[in-house]
Amino acid sequence: MLQVLLPLALLANGLSAGVLVGTQLGGWPLLASLPPGRYVHAHAFFSTRYDPFMPACLLLTVLLDGVLLVVAPTPALRLLCALAALLALGTVLISLIKNVPVNKWIQRLDPDDLPADFDRVDPRRSWGGWNQTRSTLAVLALLVNCLVAGLLL
Repeated sequence: MLQVLLPLALLANGLSAGVLVGTQLGGWPLLASLPPGRYVHAHAFFSTRYDPFMPACLLLTVLLDGVLLVVAPTPALRLLCALAALLALGTVLISLIKNVPVNKWIQRLDPDDLPADFDRVDPRRSWGGWNQTRSTLAVLALLVNCLVAGLLL
């Protein structure tokens, strides 16, 4: 069972971590540099492109690491699988609590008619920080999953 589940966990985790790293390397620097109206337009565009792909990959990572936790043959491997699952779960929770609400709000805005106080409520700084945190957690989960794979070889 490990021979099937671990490669699937690595694939799902790698895809979700890759998307998040991509946002850190390209998407986020672009969004941070744009004037408000163009930012809202670009953010709304980007945020609709990753659903449901990335959330499905993240949830699959949590699920598979949870199953691996149960079937891993040694306590050390079970501990590593639990750590990977927790890191992936942290990524999911940050996404749901911090990033997704901003994405949904941005999607509802008209880039040509922003709220008068947009400069005050501009979510970029907060969104960017949480995106960096969830990206880091997803990459750490992937590194732990790679460690599990290496220990099983």
